[in-house]
Amino acid sequence: MTAPMASVPDSALIEKMMTGDESALATLYDRYSAMLFGLLTRILQDRHAAEEVLQDLFMQLWRNANQFDSNRGSLPAWLMVIARNRAISRLRGARSRELLEENEGDYANTFASDQNIEDDASRAELARSVSAALNTLPAEQRQALELAYFEGMTQTEIAARTGCPLGTVKTRVRTAMQSLRQILG
Repeated sequence: MTAPMASVPDSALIEKMMTGDESALATLYDRYSAMLFGLLTRILQDRHAAEEVLQDLFMQLWRNANQFDSNRGSLPAWLMVIARNRAISRLRGARSRELLEENEGDYANTFASDQNIEDDASRAELARSVSAALNTLPAEQRQALELAYFEGMTQTEIAARTGCPLGTVKTRVRTAMQSLRQILG
């Protein structure tokens, strides 16, 4: 990443991308690809598949940069939700769901963050903050989130695995997300 682009905010890079500036995409790739690749690898358990989904994700960002709305959440949160959904779709072989998300966007379960995570130290600090925040959750809520976000399970699958009613799983995930939003600001 070039030094001048390293300090450019995400929102400005998105605007540059909408005018065809490929260096803006490269900068965003440098910022977030490692974080996204880790998430994808954990969900897919396949390095090659994770690389393909990551490439598709950044191609989607290039083609549809105008779909990002900073009022609805931070860019890394938006990218993580899309990455997670694409990985789950890939696991299920549901190409139609990927197309729907690509065309309509998906901000479900994102949260706004004022934190600027533009360098490795900031990303590491964010990872520590998220990990610490997860550890403050009751065990049942943490388990439900981990199964959903890191193993790519649906709430129905979580209910089957844990033996809990589906409504209980839905409440745990929703409550956990609300708690994380409060903790992480």
